[in-house]
Amino acid sequence: MIGGGKVPETVVGAWIVMAILILFGLAARSSLSRAKDPVVPDEGMSLRAAAEVLVEWLDGFVHEVTEMHHWRAMVPFFGCIFMFILFANFFGLIPGMEPPTGDSDLTFALGTICFAYYIVQGFRSQGVWYLKSFLGPVLFLAPLMLPIELADNLFRPFSLGIRLYANMFADHTVLSIFTGLTKLVVPLAFYALGSIVCVIQAIIFVVLSMSYVRLAASHH
Repeated sequence: MIGGGKVPETVVGAWIVMAILILFGLAARSSLSRAKDPVVPDEGMSLRAAAEVLVEWLDGFVHEVTEMHHWRAMVPFFGCIFMFILFANFFGLIPGMEPPTGDSDLTFALGTICFAYYIVQGFRSQGVWYLKSFLGPVLFLAPLMLPIELADNLFRPFSLGIRLYANMFADHTVLSIFTGLTKLVVPLAFYALGSIVCVIQAIIFVVLSMSYVRLAASHH
């Protein structure tokens, strides 16, 4: 059992978010497969249209940030990370619910996943020569640069995790306090502000992760 016999609310929230995203993906795929002509978009608003707009935006988003030739191969990874964080953030706006991203264990896990991803992309792009980026621009500085570069890279998943956790924990705490003190009208302003924070934090996390990939995959 988890947590001494009780599953933490944030874990349940993460499961719910994953279930929602999986169902959305399956429904969108089913809608696309039923289309008479997959190339022709639906008229008006539909599940398929919403999914296509989302995918198109994510494709352009990854391309603009990474500026890499093979950016499209990274869209599924960063798209999943972005959508999960976004939905997990918004989950905390439901009264009585805790945002999964308000748990440091989850945010550090996401940071570690992105850390492993950009390391893999570095080796995939440069091979063993990727290790040279840890030695600095000139060889005689290697003894100085190596510990600095190692510390910088090892700190990145912690930085990603603590930034997301701290902002979402603080946002949810403020929202809970003001909702408890003022039951009507005033909380609406904080819900609106909280919605903006949810979107911004998801974008910041993914942008930083893509920036690390871009640095790791770049040829110096």
